[in-house]
Amino acid sequence: MAGATVGSSRNSRSARLPAGVYLLGFSLFAMGSAEFLMAGVLPAVADDLDVTLSSAGFLITGFALGVVIGGPPFAVLSLRWPRRTALVATQGVFAAGIAVGLLGDYQVLLATRVISGIAYAGFFAVASVTAISLVTLDRNARASGVVVSGLSVAMVAGGPAGTLLSHFTDWRGGFWAVVALTVVGIGSCLLGLPAAGPDPARTGGPSVSRELATMRKPALWGIYGITVLTTAAYMITFNYLAAMLEDVTGLPEKAIPAVLALFGVGAFVGLSIGGRVSDRRPHRALLAGASATVILSVVMVAAVHRVWAVVPTVLLLGIAAFVLNPALYGRVFALAADAPTLAGATTVSAFQLGISITPVLAAASLTQEAALTSVCLIGAALATAAVPLVLLDRGRTERARRRPVRTP
Repeated sequence: MAGATVGSSRNSRSARLPAGVYLLGFSLFAMGSAEFLMAGVLPAVADDLDVTLSSAGFLITGFALGVVIGGPPFAVLSLRWPRRTALVATQGVFAAGIAVGLLGDYQVLLATRVISGIAYAGFFAVASVTAISLVTLDRNARASGVVVSGLSVAMVAGGPAGTLLSHFTDWRGGFWAVVALTVVGIGSCLLGLPAAGPDPARTGGPSVSRELATMRKPALWGIYGITVLTTAAYMITFNYLAAMLEDVTGLPEKAIPAVLALFGVGAFVGLSIGGRVSDRRPHRALLAGASATVILSVVMVAAVHRVWAVVPTVLLLGIAAFVLNPALYGRVFALAADAPTLAGATTVSAFQLGISITPVLAAASLTQEAALTSVCLIGAALATAAVPLVLLDRGRTERARRRPVRTP
């Protein structure tokens, strides 16, 4: 019995992840909160900077485009850089960009949002690889999950909490909190991560060549297409949810963050469900998430007129949306198992590209004097367009499984 107890204790200790993994998750939470916070304060930003709501929406686009542009190139460059140096530098540029933007006008804010997005993508590209390097091979997935969960917490808590703080101060208050938390993240990385150089296996030309060769797979780009469409499908509703709750539902301003938080709670539930289903049936998760997003986006058009209806609809939309994400990551890493760094960074870019096109699509509708709820119908159309791509990937996968294995 005593021996069993000692063995159990050792296994428990060995199962614990290094503190550095959680520090990376915290840093991603701090930086990711700036992404979700903007949607919650969009009407206030438009009023304060004297721009239209659709113009203010381009602040979301600017950040997302920075991630799209910065992620893949930085993933390749980071193969040669000392990881801790890259992590600290990207956080520093991110914090400085946010701070400068808060001190300027709309044009300055837009430019610094792009710069901060590039820095954010750089951090994301290095953080996942760093987390994996801190653990044994059998804990790679768990370590990556902890880091990415920082974004889930940012959506559930960071964005809504920052929105609430901004309502008590002004819209800048939440972003100043993001700057402060990012500075804490810099100190944590300096103290909690080893000052080691890059993994020798990742520093040579062949590694870069392998990463680039993996990106030539057509199936991989099909998954990126699904990612862009489904992300845009739910984010176009989320990005304008605060405006709809204020103008259509008639909710008091201080109650809006609570409803936005429900979307985050749904996202957390969706990630849990999607993670369990996607291990064995990724296409089932993709089809279920896309179909539910279509239905709930259409329902939202009517539900947003009543508080009792919009609240559960927001929660369910969050669940449907984030059932998709584990399946998308799973398909990407299944297709790019030998060279996941660039493929993973491009997945992040695909998510951000989906976010970045939502204000453009919304502006095309809103500038024609369409109802604000028209953005929900656009989301339904985007999710519908993703379904054939999911079916195509499923058929390709099934054919590959049935293909006979050649023996030498």
